[in-house]
Amino acid sequence: MKYVRWLLLPFSLLYGLVVIIRNWLYDGGLFKSHSFTIPVICVGNLDIGGSGKSPMTEYLVRLLKSENKLATLSRGYGRKTKGYFTASATASAAEFGDEPAQFKHKFPDITVAVCENRALGIQHLKADHDLVILDDGYQHRAVKPGFSLLLFDYTRLNEPHFLLPAGNLREPFSGRWRADVLVVSKCPENLSEEERQRAIHELQPLPFQDVFFTEIYYQGLHHPDGSRSAIQLTDDTTVFLLTGIANPMPLLQHLRTFTTAIHHHNYPDHRPYSLKNITKLADDFRASTAQKKVIITTEKDAQRLVGPELQQILQSLPVLILPIVTRFSDGSGAHFDELVISYVRAHRANHVIH
Repeated sequence: MKYVRWLLLPFSLLYGLVVIIRNWLYDGGLFKSHSFTIPVICVGNLDIGGSGKSPMTEYLVRLLKSENKLATLSRGYGRKTKGYFTASATASAAEFGDEPAQFKHKFPDITVAVCENRALGIQHLKADHDLVILDDGYQHRAVKPGFSLLLFDYTRLNEPHFLLPAGNLREPFSGRWRADVLVVSKCPENLSEEERQRAIHELQPLPFQDVFFTEIYYQGLHHPDGSRSAIQLTDDTTVFLLTGIANPMPLLQHLRTFTTAIHHHNYPDHRPYSLKNITKLADDFRASTAQKKVIITTEKDAQRLVGPELQQILQSLPVLILPIVTRFSDGSGAHFDELVISYVRAHRANHVIH
């Protein structure tokens, strides 16, 4: 695989040139970047996924929703619709994308919107909301957010910074300098000071950029209806793991602390599950002779399992969901919260004045 990537390097150089020119045109004002008086927080990354944007977006929603009329705005990857829509309580992944559907089901009291044109989406939302959180909007240069969080997967931080298609970056690593805050996500527990300093050295933050470290916290198994499961994973449990996410490795590593008997049904990020995919999962589960066995998937994947045909196959099987949340690993969460809340309060007041 690595040799194929080297062969693709000339295409990465061409892609990088196009991205650099595009950024120059936005930075120089030849392409229009829209600013808004309403507070706009952008959660993004430089690579093609798997850095924990959705858990960070959910963290921000929990932090801010009690004091603000809040909306999330996403492109809605994987949806079959086009244009601007707001999600209802019955939002499906086919209509809105798996992550927006997940946001709406977890936070029914906030507005969850999708639109390919994020500037247009904010125009729709700004009159009736105090705050918009852009999920995966860092490369959408047509919007100039008031506060940008840029996430970096700790497990990939030392990889070569190659652009697509030879590497995983959507824009050059130097693009990190547009961010207000850098967040190193998916850190191991008990990250040492030496490891923190190595990460900071790799990022080379500018003087105004705070660097935070977060880890994934697994909340325990839940049933699809949201109730807590009594099932405990042990070394005699056989797990059939279903994922269609960008980087399932941290999840696999977590499950391996309980059992090594894991049958992983792995699919591309955001891919809709077909009848064939789920039939194969069910057949493999039933063919297993293990006395204790369970099917586990993620919250995001669960949004793509709601169709009647798929539910007919899965309804008799023990399907459980493993939710995750973002947790600051070094006690710096209070400082992070203060930065975000201070920005929102200051710019919300400015919005009211206008």
